[in-house]
Formats: sequence, structure tokens, C-alpha cells
Amino acid sequence: MIITIKKNRFFAVFLSCFLLIFGFYNLTALAENRVFLDLKLEFLGEYNLTETTYKESVIGGFSGITYNPKKDVFYSISDDRSNLSPARFYTLKIDINKNKINDINIESVTFLKNKEGKIYSENTSDTEGIAFSPRNTLFISSEGVFKQNIPPFINEYDLDGNFKSALRIPQRYITKEGEKKGIENNLGFESLTIKSNGTMAQDPFRLFTATESALVQDVDLNNPETVLRSRLMHYVINPFGDPVLIGEHLYIIDNPILGTLYNGISDLLSLPQEGYLLSLERTFGLRGYGVKIYQLVMANASDISNQKSLAGEINNITPIRKKLVLDLQKLGIKLDNLEGLTFGPRLADGSQSLIMVSDNNFAKDGKQKNQFLLFKLT
Repeated sequence: MIITIKKNRFFAVFLSCFLLIFGFYNLTALAENRVFLDLKLEFLGEYNLTETTYKESVIGGFSGITYNPKKDVFYSISDDRSNLSPARFYTLKIDINKNKINDINIESVTFLKNKEGKIYSENTSDTEGIAFSPRNTLFISSEGVFKQNIPPFINEYDLDGNFKSALRIPQRYITKEGEKKGIENNLGFESLTIKSNGTMAQDPFRLFTATESALVQDVDLNNPETVLRSRLMHYVINPFGDPVLIGEHLYIIDNPILGTLYNGISDLLSLPQEGYLLSLERTFGLRGYGVKIYQLVMANASDISNQKSLAGEINNITPIRKKLVLDLQKLGIKLDNLEGLTFGPRLADGSQSLIMVSDNNFAKDGKQKNQFLLFKLT
């Protein structure tokens, strides 16, 4: 009888502990799920732009894309370093009907002008990101040109390509001879997005950008995972005064699968809900190109603007939380070098369209293409 009671007590204690632990992890999972929005991306179709030239400019290198709802047109930036044609963006009219892209027409090409009012000469820019602003302008980011000691920039231009203003980039992002700091070669501000809550052109708005990979000072060569520690910057753009950097946060890029040669953040996209973004992580390796779209939650992420280096322990830093929305390799189509994403017009059913674009690297052998993918965000 005593043995039976002891066994029953032991079982009761064991069951209580099991339920307590199981319940804790389920509550944690439920709490984590409540942090993220319930988002889904539904693939609708693909379109390939086959034109190779437009008004004597070489079409290609589409590294970023943004939408102007006022005119129902898209602007796509080329990452040509003014080698094939001057630094430029294209105005595109994308015909979306019956949940598919029926046609893409290039309406114009606009050459960018520097502070002196001149087009950028060869190897003085590497334009990668583009975002349409509430004041009817474009913000464009450049990774800089490492070999020429040309620093990265985030500049504002009017729709005719004229320079208007420049964001102040912290010195920790600028390479300096004799110092271990700055953006790695070709791994700078590939991404750019704007979040606007106002209704008037003069209302302040937010701008986000991230390094494609870790800064020089954030990498420990003895710890390969430090390469995955990107920095995401958060600016507020006001109608008067200089833009203010109000936050800088740790974004941890996914560990690449075996055979990956290159991976990083290619673009960001602000969601309508405050504090939420989408990120595009692009990989290239022995299996070709891969793309994953993540939902990001900015809340509670540590500010790292005072962190001189992220190469050491980061246990005291809370990174940006992220959740996988879609792995594009599961779509069953051949992916190209997808680098840009933007919202487009509402679809016929009222849902939000989302468009991705690829950088064809100006490949002349036809192995890469200017690929546009259409999605429905629900």
C-alpha cells in the first residue's frame, strides 16, 4: 500500500513538472507568435524584361525598386557604376491585371547628378537602393567604391535626378586607411525603405537601411558567424534641419547552407504597421540563387550605436527579431539574382501586391535576366 502511494505521488509530481514545462514552452511560443503579424505571401507569376537598351542606355543591374502611387509608376535603380551608361534609374509602367504582370514598359531613363550638377563619372558611385518619399523625391543609396576610396552615401534626388540633400553617415561606416573600420567592399547599403505616417508632404518620415553584411570592425576572423552581424540604421527625416539617426540595431543574417558562396541583406520594405518591416536575404552558391523573405520586429531591439565593435560576445545585445515568411526556393521556379522588393497597387480583390526584381549583372551570355516576380500579401 505504501509502495503504491509513493508511486502515485512520484507520477503526480512527474506529471505536474511535465505539464509545467510543456505549458511554459507553449506560452512562450504563443507570446512569440503574438509579437509577429500574421503574414503570407502568395506567388502570382513571373515576367522577364527582355529589352537590352533604352535611349542608348544599357538596361540591367536592377538592384532596387520603389512605387509612386500618385503616378502609378515604379522607379528601378541600376547598379551600373557609370561604366556602361551614367548612374541612373528607370521609370517603369507595370501592367498588372487579373493577378499577373501582363507587360512592362520603360517610360524614361533618368541620369543622376551629383552636388555639382554633373552626372557621375566612372567608378564614383555604386547605386543599390531606392525609395520614393512623401515629398515626391527619391532617396538613393550607394555602397561606395572601395578601390577608389569613394565612401558610401544616401542622397535625396528630385524626379529629374537632381541632387537635393545627403544623409550624414556615421564615421564607423567609412573606410579609413590605417584603421580597421568601415563597410566591406561591395557589402554596403544595398537596402533602403521609407515609412511614412503623415498625410502632408512636410510631415516627418522614417528611413531604414542596413549593411549587406558585417562592418570590418565587427568581424572576428576566428569566428565565421561574426560575418553575419549586420547593422540596421533608423533615421527620421524632418522638413527642417538635418535627418537624425535615432537608432541602430543588430540584424543577424541566416547561417548559409553548405555550398553557399555569398549571402546578405539585399533589401528592406516597411510594413504599414509601426515597427514592422520585411527583409530580403539573398544567397548564391553551388545550387544557384536563393531568396528568403523575413518579417522583422523592431520593438525591444538594443541600440548599438555606441558599440565600436560587434566582433566579441553579444549576449548583452537584443537583436532584431525575425520570422520567415517565404522561402522562394520552394516556389518551383528558377530564381535569378533577386535584390529589390516593393509594394505596388492594390489587386482586384483589394489585397496588397508586392513585386521583386532581379539584378542581371549585365550578363551578356543570357544566363541571367531582368526577372520580375508578383506576389499577393495577405
